[in-house]
Amino acid sequence: MDRQPLATQGRLIEALKMTAPGTQLRQSIDNIVRARTGALLVFADEESILSLISGGIHINVAMRPMILYELAKMDGAILLDPTGKYISHANVQLIPDASIDSQETGTRHRTAERVAKQLKALAISISASRDVVTIYVGDVRYIMDPIRVILSKADQALQTLERFRSRLNLVMDSLSTLEFQQAVTLFDVTTVLQRTEMVLALSHLVERYIIELGIEGRLVQLQLEELLFNVREDRSAVLADYLPDPSPEHLAEAERALGDLPSDELLSAGSVVRILGYGPDVEALELHLHPRGYRMLRKIPRLSRYAIENVMARFGTLRGIMSAPVEDLAAIDGVGVARAHDIKEGLIRLRELDRVERHG
Repeated sequence: MDRQPLATQGRLIEALKMTAPGTQLRQSIDNIVRARTGALLVFADEESILSLISGGIHINVAMRPMILYELAKMDGAILLDPTGKYISHANVQLIPDASIDSQETGTRHRTAERVAKQLKALAISISASRDVVTIYVGDVRYIMDPIRVILSKADQALQTLERFRSRLNLVMDSLSTLEFQQAVTLFDVTTVLQRTEMVLALSHLVERYIIELGIEGRLVQLQLEELLFNVREDRSAVLADYLPDPSPEHLAEAERALGDLPSDELLSAGSVVRILGYGPDVEALELHLHPRGYRMLRKIPRLSRYAIENVMARFGTLRGIMSAPVEDLAAIDGVGVARAHDIKEGLIRLRELDRVERHG
């Protein structure tokens, strides 16, 4: 699973968006693939690429699928602006620095790779003999899969994500039980966070497929949104309950650090414990913790974040909130009598629901 956020792959992601189904550029590429004419498309500022150009036609017209398709019938490269909205040159010969390393064997692909590396630009090479479209972005090489293949991969990833989410639900329910029993350990919290990050890591892969699918990925997008419902919010709530310092700055820092963990370190409880701010020794996992109650209070309808924070600040723990008299809750700013009764009754319902689910 790819643990790197999509933001770190921004240039490739933008290229995939430009070439996704439903875009004019993708329509052009599909036409060229079907016609087996092949093409070399380079997206760069005219000033930066002029020194590599030999011959060709200067046209400077708005990009239209049929125009690009017709221009591809000529042998030379086609130059577009970085956004792909305008075609500046056609049928040009590109002469990149021959000393730039390239593993490609075909002339068109080798030129595309060297131009992309030299200019740090986007280049797309479409094979004439094979239905292969290769994207080069700087030093990155990426071969586009057919839609049917991406859909198959997305379906497999969604099935795996569904299993991961099911497991996350189990450990999250277990945490709720332990919270009501006042038996939470650092190990339990670590397990929940590990499972949460595994779900989010796999979701990044599905998001990549959705970008590549373009308008064909709407159903996959809906399925992903369903599987990710409340995952990030629950992670924030768990951190707010168990971080030694739950300030907004520390919450954001912990979320960022968890998201940046490589897969091998994510499987190590010690790495997660370190991010939470507890000791690195093994015995720390047996440390008993007391939830502040943020996650449970979030489950009570119509209770504002402001009220939740004031309640936690006043009583400190979930146990303290559950044992507090209604009058004391009602006196908290942002709560009042009606909300105080909602809190008491809501927490009791959640505890009873947990018991029913455990004992059937």
